[in-house]
Amino acid sequence: MKCAAFLFVAALGAALPFGAQAANPPAAPAPTVTVAAAGTRELVDRQRVTGTLVPREDVLVFAENDGVRIVDVLVDEGSVVAQGQVLARLSRDLLDAQLAQNAAQLQRATAAISQARAQIVQAEAAYNEAVPALERARALRANGNATEATVEQRLSTFRAAEGRLAGARDGLTFATAERAQIEAQRRELSVRAERSEVKAPRGGLVSRRSARIGQMTGGTEPLFRILADSEIELEAELLETRLAGMREGMKATIHAANGTDVPGRVRLVPAEVDRTTRLGKLRIALAAAPQAAEAGLRIGTFARGTVELARRTALAVPAGSVVYGEGQATLQIVVDGRIVVRKVALGLIAEGWAEIQSGIAAGDLVVARAAPFLRDGDRVRTQTAPE
Repeated sequence: MKCAAFLFVAALGAALPFGAQAANPPAAPAPTVTVAAAGTRELVDRQRVTGTLVPREDVLVFAENDGVRIVDVLVDEGSVVAQGQVLARLSRDLLDAQLAQNAAQLQRATAAISQARAQIVQAEAAYNEAVPALERARALRANGNATEATVEQRLSTFRAAEGRLAGARDGLTFATAERAQIEAQRRELSVRAERSEVKAPRGGLVSRRSARIGQMTGGTEPLFRILADSEIELEAELLETRLAGMREGMKATIHAANGTDVPGRVRLVPAEVDRTTRLGKLRIALAAAPQAAEAGLRIGTFARGTVELARRTALAVPAGSVVYGEGQATLQIVVDGRIVVRKVALGLIAEGWAEIQSGIAAGDLVVARAAPFLRDGDRVRTQTAPE
């Protein structure tokens, strides 16, 4: 009996530790999460744009004298010209002949005026003699010392003098009017002579030249196209939803094919969008037009760029750490090895970072990649996210 009791107690003693271990299994290890410290950084929100390079203002240069032969072309495509610079010259052979003829006509008209004035002087002298002679004859006739024939003769002389004076004055008026007409013709010929030189109405870059020596002027094709002030712009089409955030004056950068970045600014935000495509045309002016040519930017080519919508320094966390749900954004904070869920107010989200306006403080450790399976109060182990 004692032996049996001993064996029972021994067996019971051996079984108790095993039973105790089965009732209390070892706890599962806490999951490891990657954390990042909330800190202050500069955030820049950019909008990508694509489009076509166009001139800000395309100046069309025509010859103002039609039907005239081009005798000289002084510039070519790619030339930078100043306002008023001569681009081409037209033939002046016929024009020079007309100017010489006009000069002769002007001399003749001037001589006619001098002659008319001399005739007026002579006519006034004869008139001044005829008036008193007529008055004396009438006085003598009244006293009976002159005959009626004498009075008639003096009257006839007076009327002839009066007619010559009026004719001389009309001759001066006609000669003066003729000279004025000839002078007007000369001014017209002078304008045409000045227009025989095709000049640049604006300074800029000559983008196209169709003028050729021997070509006759006229038609609808301009002789030259000039990029006014050499200014090139990017015309980009954006959806109406993206246009809402655009403002004139925003900084932009155009990326050239050779890797050069050309700075610019938003010059024009469209006032309307296409009803069918819902697209609007945004204009970005390049801030350094000469640099555009060096960067290989050409009119009509495709280009891409970015527009800086916003830039500010603020408290930020990785954008992937934000949990969205039920209209509220939250962050998973690690405090003393446990998860603490906090509601936050978001601001700017750009380039993989999210601005936090309220809810956490600088230095707080947030789960860098939000884990939906984590709950408030869960114990975790941490590792630092790489920079």
